[in-house]
Amino acid sequence: MKTYCIYRCLLNTLCGIWLLLLPSDATSQSLVSIKKESQNEPSFSASTKDFPESKTKNNYFSNEKYGFELHKQRKFTKIPFLLQANLILVPLSINNSDTLWFILDTGVNAIILTDSAVINKLKMPFVREMKLQGIGEGSDVEAGITLGNTIRMGEMIGYKQNVLVIKNNAVQLGEYVGVPIHGVWGFDLFDRFVVTIDFANQEILLQEPDSYSSKREKGERFPISIEKSKPYFVGLQVESDKESKPLKLLIDTGANHALFLEKPDASLLQMPDKVINTQLGRGLNGIIHGKLGRIKKMKVGSYEINDLIASFPDTTRHKGANNNRQGAIGCELLRRFKVTFNYRENYVLLKPLKKTLKEAFEYNMSGMELVARGKDYRSFVVDNIIEGSPAYIAGIKEGDLIIAINKTIAKEILISDVYKMLQKGEGKSIELVLQRKGQLLVKSFRLERII
Repeated sequence: MKTYCIYRCLLNTLCGIWLLLLPSDATSQSLVSIKKESQNEPSFSASTKDFPESKTKNNYFSNEKYGFELHKQRKFTKIPFLLQANLILVPLSINNSDTLWFILDTGVNAIILTDSAVINKLKMPFVREMKLQGIGEGSDVEAGITLGNTIRMGEMIGYKQNVLVIKNNAVQLGEYVGVPIHGVWGFDLFDRFVVTIDFANQEILLQEPDSYSSKREKGERFPISIEKSKPYFVGLQVESDKESKPLKLLIDTGANHALFLEKPDASLLQMPDKVINTQLGRGLNGIIHGKLGRIKKMKVGSYEINDLIASFPDTTRHKGANNNRQGAIGCELLRRFKVTFNYRENYVLLKPLKKTLKEAFEYNMSGMELVARGKDYRSFVVDNIIEGSPAYIAGIKEGDLIIAINKTIAKEILISDVYKMLQKGEGKSIELVLQRKGQLLVKSFRLERII
């Protein structure tokens, strides 16, 4: 590895790749319907037709272009995105591929392809193969690196880019989001452009840093530090029911939680008295276990955010944890603002979305976690049950297949639609038709706020 400095320290970033299972009702229109509309002329285009094909066919070590730019020297461009399960999905292409859907993640400084079928189709050769270790309980995963790739996203193009490929589809992010996910990327985009994430209109605005100026109407300005390619808030005041402390928090668009706090010690915020044990999500190496609890208050500049749900991972299984940080803010909180990142000037702008900012932070009130399987991600399987929860008391078990929910056929909806039903309306009745070992069962319960 030491021979290839062009790898740009990819391995140092992989410990941050994980997905928390806290789907919100802030989900977008169906990805499936968009893909159908886009088969002829994509509305969310990673189109290649306006770019010179010769740029992808030159030797990697030639004097051709390298890095990211906007087509025809534009000063800015807008990229529509999907917000699915509180994750930002952007459309891009690799080497003139069909449109691929990547999670936009500030916590990752590599272009990571998790769908190995894509590399098989594009015949991208590996220059090196390796095993990777990250967050989660499973074994290491196999990966390879390809060089000299062309990345396109709307009017943005990246020349001579390295792509890290997770082999054998070892990371199945689509199962937790309920739509196809082909990969994860982030740092290169944020490092090269001023990036505004407009959650209200589901658009990303890329602007040339030299032509950008921050104004008061664009939002309140907060200093950030960029450390190992990741952005951090320093000194955000977080208050539990026991104490209040300033914390250093990663700004993580690749996580769909509101607030993630490292396991408490003497220097960190203590866990609230009432917590539940659950699966927090999926890491590079498997499931992440931990606790969920409510945090009384977080102060972000002039904004006071109350009654947040915080995740506390079990750090004995949290391989790759960053000892310099004390937690992270994810998209369940960020989506309540219009967010502008300016890495070059080391600041973030936050402009509140007034209606969204007032929304309560809620967690799945059934106590059952699901995964979406099958070719179209429309087979919903119970993956975990919280002991003592409504689903547990109703006799629902891990491995049960949901056939229908409240008389709606499961194959007609997305997993995000199911979570919308389970996340609002305490006391609402839920009736499930399940399949267990070839038998059909009917189970019912009422939603209850378990945290």
